[in-house]
Amino acid sequence: MITTVTTTTTVSSAVGMASGLGAVVVIMLIVFLIMRELSSAEVQDKKNSERLRNLASILTVPVVSLLVVFAVIVMAKIWEVL
Repeated sequence: MITTVTTTTTVSSAVGMASGLGAVVVIMLIVFLIMRELSSAEVQDKKNSERLRNLASILTVPVVSLLVVFAVIVMAKIWEVL
């Protein structure tokens, strides 16, 4: 009986923590996408802004990695439903 309660508690806390981390990843992805879009839009307006061009290209790395994590989260949620 104690083992069942402990296992259930552990699993439910792990699921809660994973969903919280998923929410953090989605919020970070949205923030990085907004930053990248704003910096690339500013680069198009000003032709001599090398610093913003570098920022827009550097922000590609976290955006791509967070998109991969987001895809894994979506696949995991679909797997749960099925």
